[in-house]
Amino acid sequence: MKKGSTIVLFLFIMLQFASGQEADMENETIDLTTISQVNQGNSYVTILGGLGNIDPIWFEANLIPNFYIRKSKNSRLMGVLTPQIILRMFQEESFPVRTPSYIPQITVYYALDELPPPYSHLTFFGRIVHHSNGQEGGSFLENGEVNHLTGNFSTNYLEFGFIKTNYNQHFKAMQFYSSSIEYHPPGFPAAELKGLFSTLRWHSSFSIFKLNRKSDANTKNKALFSIKGKTSVLFGDVSNWKTFDKKRLELSLTVSYYPTGLEDVGLFVSFFRGRDYYNIYFDKQLSLISFGIVTEILRFND
Repeated sequence: MKKGSTIVLFLFIMLQFASGQEADMENETIDLTTISQVNQGNSYVTILGGLGNIDPIWFEANLIPNFYIRKSKNSRLMGVLTPQIILRMFQEESFPVRTPSYIPQITVYYALDELPPPYSHLTFFGRIVHHSNGQEGGSFLENGEVNHLTGNFSTNYLEFGFIKTNYNQHFKAMQFYSSSIEYHPPGFPAAELKGLFSTLRWHSSFSIFKLNRKSDANTKNKALFSIKGKTSVLFGDVSNWKTFDKKRLELSLTVSYYPTGLEDVGLFVSFFRGRDYYNIYFDKQLSLISFGIVTEILRFND
């Protein structure tokens, strides 16, 4: 309980930092592509499974390629097609990559301000997501346990929210705060998941990118490091949890460092506590510290 309280306190402090003093940045801009990249997330590969109660794995990989649909770079309306895949290689005979998560999605972003906007502005987004594992076996075994080996997992959901962007001159950092609602309409989650899987979730997240100092004002700037935190609250009938059960609160925190000698790769360490996000493994409760390498293609005007 003490560890959980410490994490919550840290997230609260970082959120206060994220809402800190904004600078007068009339001549500075940020494009909608960068905002979407922060919201979509980064591709990464972990080194082993990390420290925690996850099953023994050699690595976890999250692949997030994005395809942009827009009229021009300064468009206020933009679509993003993302065929996201998460996979784990287990430490078993033949090193199986078992039941990858397939998460294709389409996201639409709308910037409230004219583009290119100032650093401080508001963006709305909505997305349609499919999440499945490509298996056709029963979701449960005869003894009632979840069939992690060949069990079917499938759902579709909608997500709507906003992203607030600003620049903190004192810390020389770009800051992003977002809040969204995720809803799985009746009939879309596999029937076997009823009463076991939350179909309504509230997500809140912040991202802080500490910018590097550069002399060339005509080039974009890569961050030195970033801090990303997220909280999710799971509503509804879930495994007979109480209304205010602590299991309904999911927490994640990731710190990344981007060495100056590497162009598009960084190092990260992350903490996650909550239900396993790897499709049919949803019944497992994780407390995990992981580390590895992460892609970093974000660039900011400075």
